Amino acid sequence: MSADSHPTLPPVRLHSDAELARDALGAPLFARAVRLARWAGPGTRVGVGGELAGDQLPEAAAVLGLDAADADSAGYASQAWRVAVDTGLVDVTEPEDDGGESGASGAEGAGERFGTAAPGEDLALVTSGAPGDVLDLWLAALDTVLADAAVPDLDDLVDALDAGGEIDFDRLDWNPGREADFLDGVLANLYLLTVTEGGAADGPIPLPVLAASMVVPDDMGEPTDAVLEQVSDAMMRLDDQFRQLEPIGLVQFRPVDEELMAEADGPLDAETGGGAGSAGGVGEADDEDVSRYGMVRLTPLGLYGIRARMLEAGVDAPAVGELAEKGADALLDAVSLYSENAAQAEIEQWLAGREQPAAAAELLAAARGDDEGGPLRRLRCQQALAPAGPEAEPAVRSVLDDPELGGLARVWLAERGVSDVPAPDPEMVFWLTVDTIAAQLAADGETEELPLLMETLTAHHAGFFEQVWRVEHPSTAYVLEAMGRLHPDQKAAKEARKAAFKARSRRPA
Repeated sequence: MSADSHPTLPPVRLHSDAELARDALGAPLFARAVRLARWAGPGTRVGVGGELAGDQLPEAAAVLGLDAADADSAGYASQAWRVAVDTGLVDVTEPEDDGGESGASGAEGAGERFGTAAPGEDLALVTSGAPGDVLDLWLAALDTVLADAAVPDLDDLVDALDAGGEIDFDRLDWNPGREADFLDGVLANLYLLTVTEGGAADGPIPLPVLAASMVVPDDMGEPTDAVLEQVSDAMMRLDDQFRQLEPIGLVQFRPVDEELMAEADGPLDAETGGGAGSAGGVGEADDEDVSRYGMVRLTPLGLYGIRARMLEAGVDAPAVGELAEKGADALLDAVSLYSENAAQAEIEQWLAGREQPAAAAELLAAARGDDEGGPLRRLRCQQALAPAGPEAEPAVRSVLDDPELGGLARVWLAERGVSDVPAPDPEMVFWLTVDTIAAQLAADGETEELPLLMETLTAHHAGFFEQVWRVEHPSTAYVLEAMGRLHPDQKAAKEARKAAFKARSRRPA
């Protein structure tokens, strides 16, 4: 996964480590790996790569409670063993090369040598380790499964072997790095869709939407047939990959309906309900039709796992609650980039462990500043102080004369019905108006509600635009230009544009 420092991803709400560790232990593939690790012993034979000897796979499958008559049982046992070895749940001693001299006899044939296996030291962490230890083991297992999921079908690999036993990647049309990057990109998009407000956090995501997010250019209108075919191919790749990722507990997955694939004449058609080309195509079909094309969602454990991989790659992927032990300055800087609901969740956790008077004083101190981020910090400070009770009043009163915080303090006190609040001077009123609009622009951009806010803030001040351009606020000209575009009263908008010109002339860039 590639690192992107900006923009910051929305913060994710994670389950506790204890809950996640329980989910990890309950993931079918991880549970099978643990069972095989406990089974491993002196009689367990492994090959050169640490894999189980072929004649031991039926016994391993039986240990896992798999039906020996099932053709897939040996494959499930082999995969679980590989996870156990890769995670350190099993320690293997591979056979030494004896130059082709005779070795063990038996079903594997004379001349073939075998190594041994035993439970690894890390196996004890499953029962006696902390939740974080279990999660570390699960992340190692996830790495193995993701690597396997990026490998093409075995039949395709066999077909691509040349005479010397080497894989012809050109013939296979498979690039290991490209495939791994594609899967990482898919999971990153799935993560983003899950954590974004108004996204798919409360429901599964149609596979065509996810495939289209990787294939269809953002600026493309109607997808071409060639692009739709690429989306269809990507869907089928993802169908196979998510089948492999579900047993490790990363996703909940409803595969593509096999009857649908049998019915399809060529690529699965986005225009007939699959929506492969665009999210809009999916939205026009009924839920049942869409679900036939596959549905996927990250589990709570999957959210944890993808976030951990993002952090390792240097991606800024915050989680709600991680600022609880930080100072108010770090809190306000971080939540300034969050949506209002996400900011509120983070603020509540920060306040939970603090005394109100001290917390209020710290928040107010952190809200100061004439830098570009100052208005939004003060808006988040106001949001943080909203639930505070009478205990915070002394700290709020202490900033009544502060040119940057005095307006905020008066609003807070007035909302609580305090009667002895001194009236602000006109300069403070104008400064607070500019600061408030600058904060709203920074938080949400030019929303539909902003013109009404502008009208409300300016309606009760005769000659507002004749005076506001003189306000010593770094965002004065910027705010006036926005008011010139958005103010619902055309006369006021014209006055705002004139005032913006004066402000720019007074404080040249």
